[in-house]
Amino acid sequence: MNQELEELAAAIDAINERVSDLMYEALRSQTRSQDAPGAKELERQLAKVRRALTKAESTLRGVETSDND
Repeated sequence: MNQELEELAAAIDAINERVSDLMYEALRSQTRSQDAPGAKELERQLAKVRRALTKAESTLRGVETSDND
């Protein structure tokens, strides 16, 4: 069971990295063009997803997290 949880946590971490990359791209779009429609909202939504994924990964690994991340 612990191995399965570790594998799931690793998969969540990989998704979290992809979300982080998308956040970076959204932020880069914002900086390049002030007229990048929806980039700011996309970045906000991705940040929420990233926090949830980080919390899920930490929970699976048995690590305490604070909600201030």
